[in-house]
Amino acid sequence: NRLDPASPFLAREIAFLYTEKGEMEKALAICKKTLESHPYDIDIRLLLGGIYLHQKKYENAAVEYRRVIDLDPKNLNALFYLATSQAELKRYNDAVASFQELIRIDPDHFMANYYLARILADLHRYNEAEAGFRKTLTLRPQFEPVLTDLASLYEKQKRITEAIEIFRIFIKAYPDKQQARIKLGELLLREKRYDEAEQTFQEILKLDPANREVHLTVGLIYLERGQHEKAIGKLTTLLKEHPTEYRLMYLLGTAYNETGAPEKALSVLEGIPATADQFALAQLRIGMILKKQLRVSEAIDSLRNAIRKKNDWPGLYSYLASLYEESKRFSEAEELLMEGLRVLPNSVDLHYSFGVLYEKTDRFDQSISAMRTVLKLDPDHADALNFIGYMYADRGIHLDEAETMIRRALVLKPGSGYITDSLGWLYFKKNRLDEAIRYLKEASETQSEDATIFEHLGDAYVGAGQLREAMEAYEKAYQLNPESESLKKKMERLRKDKK
Repeated sequence: NRLDPASPFLAREIAFLYTEKGEMEKALAICKKTLESHPYDIDIRLLLGGIYLHQKKYENAAVEYRRVIDLDPKNLNALFYLATSQAELKRYNDAVASFQELIRIDPDHFMANYYLARILADLHRYNEAEAGFRKTLTLRPQFEPVLTDLASLYEKQKRITEAIEIFRIFIKAYPDKQQARIKLGELLLREKRYDEAEQTFQEILKLDPANREVHLTVGLIYLERGQHEKAIGKLTTLLKEHPTEYRLMYLLGTAYNETGAPEKALSVLEGIPATADQFALAQLRIGMILKKQLRVSEAIDSLRNAIRKKNDWPGLYSYLASLYEESKRFSEAEELLMEGLRVLPNSVDLHYSFGVLYEKTDRFDQSISAMRTVLKLDPDHADALNFIGYMYADRGIHLDEAETMIRRALVLKPGSGYITDSLGWLYFKKNRLDEAIRYLKEASETQSEDATIFEHLGDAYVGAGQLREAMEAYEKAYQLNPESESLKKKMERLRKDKK
């Protein structure tokens, strides 16, 4: 009898009213009391499970939903909320099993398909997750969260083209969702599809013409495409509107430098104060511009002054040290790097710069030690791995360890011409000449302006008895480095051998 004060129906209605008012403890007490006399009442038990879910007592909720399923194995609500509780408890495999059982009973249960796909994605079961999201889209073709989750899944898998297509579908369905357009533009930029990216960001500006970040992104696209005049125009306009936006100032200075206007670049970059985040980068750029103008002494003074203002940025020390080294002022370079390490003792860049300095001053053991310090701080430092590997190969020592290190470096920096050269040179030292020639040819194609690589290739050809190819490689190296005495001697020796 529904009017009976002891009836579970009336109890459920009262408990439900308490939940509506937010009085969960009163609702909880009624449900528990009712279940003492009506333990098989499914509706009361479902409500109790829901109260526990609301209170984030997921273990208690799961217990109640299991009891419902024991009474009614095909109860879809119980299966759904059991799976939800299990997911909250991070029992993901149990949640997957519960959702799969629900979908077995009701294949078109929209939320079960969707939540199952999300959990599978979190478990890196990407193929199953993709199938789940696709199934969900057949049930609701333009459901916003599914589209964004599927695009995110493709992005995680580096399937950027497919992610782009999903965002295009999303934008067609939700043309006012600016964040989706921004994400689409970012993905297009990642793929270097600059024309499409610019078009996407220009569409955003039609809807939101005051969006500074998007204007800046368009300016960056112009820079990437080498459209420096357009970049300068865009950045100048933005800088007038935001004169203390020093990021804009740095980019404008960079653009001026790229257009062959170094004095304008210097004028802009010098306006960035020491308090700005871009100060160190700007000072580094100033040093590079001055060096290119052969104003090395001014570059050194400028960088010294910058370090006095900002002494915690390793790039300033490293670049200034390289200028000292090029000027053969090795003791000053060493003092500078020591000064930097006192401030930044765990700087990978500074220890690496020390390794380079020691190599240039013929301190082999110290050079290797410095690079091993780099690897302690950063085991995946490709340049340090390559440095040690090449140094060992060049001396014909520890060749197996050198090969391991160089190959590891090439995994970290695939396609690097310098690392490929190191591997080829290592094989030359191991007398594996076919492999040496293969890698050195590849390196010479990647770094076509590096004389040392062509000299290495020539040496490998000589070792293989391919004298004509050796002479061609030496001649190319000599064109790039006509002051090399070792090349002259090798070419003269080769000419004599040909006779």
